Amino acid sequence: MDELFGVVNVPTGIWIDEDGTIVRPPEPAFPKKVGFRVPSGDIAGLDPYIAGMLEETRKIARDDRYEPALRDWVQNGAESRYALSPDEVVARSRPRPGEVGLAAAHFELAQHLWRQGTRDDAIRHFREAHRLQPDNWTYKRQAWSFVNPVQAPSQEFEGDWLSDVRGIGAENYYPPLDL
Repeated sequence: MDELFGVVNVPTGIWIDEDGTIVRPPEPAFPKKVGFRVPSGDIAGLDPYIAGMLEETRKIARDDRYEPALRDWVQNGAESRYALSPDEVVARSRPRPGEVGLAAAHFELAQHLWRQGTRDDAIRHFREAHRLQPDNWTYKRQAWSFVNPVQAPSQEFEGDWLSDVRGIGAENYYPPLDL
């Protein structure tokens, strides 16, 4: 999804009509009734890193307007006020400089090398993907998960989920939804 459409975080939605035309480019997609929900309750007694992750995750803005907009498009198709013209889709799509393509290549190679058991080479390519496209949370989270399932600090990578989210502010983890 990243290479084809520029997805850099999940959940992300892309609306494609029956003719294969994109009517909304990648954007944060938050279903109301399905999907991950942050547990509520006291975090005292939890591992400090896990507690910090829960604190920050609770601050991440979720936009409940997405699902009703999607349902409107499903019901009304091209007549939906949320369906965009091809020119609007292009205008809202992010430019993809050469570094993004190169980052994608490094990321794919890193995953292949990891599966082949050449860990050090894989880590080198994950690092390069992160350097070339530092705002790609999918790349970061995948690499961090390989060395630590909770994406905590490691000697292999600069940054970790909690530090990076705190660095940008949880409210900036997803771009605002433009409906």
